[in-house]
Amino acid sequence: MSTNKGLTGIADRLQQAKKVLIAAHAYPDSDALGSQIALGNILSSMGKDVVLYCDEPVSHILEFLPGSNTLSTSLPEVEDFDCIVALDCGDAVRLGENREHLLQIRPVLVIDHHNGHKIFGDVSWVEDFRSSTGEMVYELSLLLGAELSYDTAYCLYAAIVSDTGSFKYSSTSARCLEIASKLVALGVRPVEIAGKIFDNFSKNRLCLLQNVLSTLQLYEGDQLAFIRVTCEQYQETGTIPEDTELFINYPRALDTVKVAVFLKETKEGRVSVSLRSKEKYDIAEVARKFGGGGHRNAAGFKVPDKTLDEVMSALLPDLRLLVN
Repeated sequence: MSTNKGLTGIADRLQQAKKVLIAAHAYPDSDALGSQIALGNILSSMGKDVVLYCDEPVSHILEFLPGSNTLSTSLPEVEDFDCIVALDCGDAVRLGENREHLLQIRPVLVIDHHNGHKIFGDVSWVEDFRSSTGEMVYELSLLLGAELSYDTAYCLYAAIVSDTGSFKYSSTSARCLEIASKLVALGVRPVEIAGKIFDNFSKNRLCLLQNVLSTLQLYEGDQLAFIRVTCEQYQETGTIPEDTELFINYPRALDTVKVAVFLKETKEGRVSVSLRSKEKYDIAEVARKFGGGGHRNAAGFKVPDKTLDEVMSALLPDLRLLVN
């Protein structure tokens, strides 16, 4: 188990706290939300008063996580809390539009596994070799001496299996698999969670996937793959942006593809870009050039006031250099 000073520092602060606010990044994925709920359960079991905060309501795709209905979107009174925990945030911006309000709570405890993490907060535990924030929350639970409930194990397993792409990404370590094994021993059924995360398509969502895959464009000898989605496609298929979760895995699955890109038009007039790569291709570095970040093989960024074509044209030169 890690003995990182950040880990011990966070454990000490949480032991002392009576009321804790736990926040994850805006528009949380399975890792962020699963870790948030799990840590909330752990601290509650220790007698702490816990509030889970999120900028946006939980996506319908993640409502299967037990405890997802306990998140609050109401801004908390900062003076009510002894500390705030920021989970799965590569930088403070990821906390969302209300971050300045949230960061008035002191101390700020940060737990994250993103490559290129931009340090913020008062005590940070950042280990980019970790498969997921869920894996780190499990380690924290050991130091806190907390017993994990079935619901907590369920949320942590969902966090880990999602962020490892069902244990196929390079961040899948022996420790990650050991932790997953311990969660299964607590009663978690991998087949159930895999079904909730990877086999959860509605008819409308499948129609959206069909439309999105029809936009596939390949470059550099089929090493680069681009797909895109527009607001009009959401309207035509009766879907929402959350329904595109995991779509980028399809172009990435092409045997020749080294880097896959998903360009998403938003109603706010921005283009959201998701990047996925294989093995040695570090797309986090590319994302940082555009003001974003992430992991070596999974990253992203957002661009205001640009069209999908303009963003693709700006991105292509950097990706061509990466794969050649």
